[in-house]
Amino acid sequence: MVKTGERQKMGKWGETIAEDFLTQRGMRLIARNVRTQYGELDLVMLDDEQTVFVEVKTRTSLSFGYPEISVTDKKADHILRSAEDFIQKHTEVPDAWRVDVVAVIGYPESANIQVEWFPNALH
Repeated sequence: MVKTGERQKMGKWGETIAEDFLTQRGMRLIARNVRTQYGELDLVMLDDEQTVFVEVKTRTSLSFGYPEISVTDKKADHILRSAEDFIQKHTEVPDAWRVDVVAVIGYPESANIQVEWFPNALH
């Protein structure tokens, strides 16, 4: 069983991998780990004229299935509410928005890190 501190480190590492992956594809980071009354937004990015809320799921292996399947209906609801809250409070960002999911499989010392990007995953 993975300890909470280790899980948090893996989560932060996965977020960095996802951020690098998306910035290499032309997106720009606006904010990271934004807390709202509905939950936390892992990454908030800009893709042309669209605000993108990115949920990052990281796993060291596929023992418990693919990371993206852990975005439950309840989690999706929290993400969507958090995104709406962010858009209302941050008028400086485009009000056109979407939610992407990035799944990261691997660990920091791994030579074989897999990244899967699901644009517009929640609608």
